[in-house]
Amino acid sequence: MKSPSLLNGILIAVLAVLFLVGATVLASQLFGKGARMTWGTSQEKVGVVEIKGIISDSRTTLKQLDDFRDDPSIKAIVLRINSPGGAVGPSQEILREVEKIRKKKKVVASLGTVAASGGYYIACGADLIMANKGTATGSIGVVMEFTNVEGLTKKIGLDFFTLKSGRYKDVGSPFRPMTPEEKEYMQHLLDNIYQQFLSDVARNRKIPLEKLKPLAEGRIYTGEEARQLGLVDVFGNLEDAIEKAGRLGGIRGKVEAAYPPKESTLLRYLVGEDTEETLANLTAFTYPQPAFLPPWFK
Repeated sequence: MKSPSLLNGILIAVLAVLFLVGATVLASQLFGKGARMTWGTSQEKVGVVEIKGIISDSRTTLKQLDDFRDDPSIKAIVLRINSPGGAVGPSQEILREVEKIRKKKKVVASLGTVAASGGYYIACGADLIMANKGTATGSIGVVMEFTNVEGLTKKIGLDFFTLKSGRYKDVGSPFRPMTPEEKEYMQHLLDNIYQQFLSDVARNRKIPLEKLKPLAEGRIYTGEEARQLGLVDVFGNLEDAIEKAGRLGGIRGKVEAAYPPKESTLLRYLVGEDTEETLANLTAFTYPQPAFLPPWFK
């Protein structure tokens, strides 16, 4: 039988953990929706929205953009982008929101380590694009990837059968080769999305399509090359972008930044914010390749 002192110690430890978790949740509820991490105390600020890693969902970014748009103390917005691209739908949703916000407030895109494909697609909607000379950007194109495992399944004695009610319903199946007709169909799909990409970049960057097409073959450019080609406007880091956005937004004094509240996550609670940030940045360069990947900007 355990001694009373040991039991008391265990009870105190459990209560301490519960208190800590409860305090974290309470703080998130009390301050998470309205609070922002800010620099300084100036009333007029520049809102900073960060887009990091693979773009697979737009909801958080859209909410942050809308909150800053409706906040009268936010005079301009900086999009801090460190992303190699992502899914077509979310990238387009964010771009459309940026285009709408531009009618009300100035938007500056600040390109970090990499802002390519879907990352650049979003950036092109800003009033001004700022990058470092070594930033990896561009990569204007669309990709859809498939894997065929038919040979492997036959070697291990597995057979797969598909029942379908439409000619193209199982296009891209990893268990059979793609027919020439299906390849033509998928290529048409990609070409259509690619044309959307080209049109949006040409319209926002005011680059004629005939001039843009030779630049939009999936090539990645350095920030220095991108500026020479008209894909980037000026060089500068995040602080430079915040300063520029503030001036464009009419702030006369010291320009200060406001960040959306960081949502409490189990990962951040367990490993800390710095480690979570490092893990997020790693996704800017590596991510898994499934057997069938829908159209992605990457």
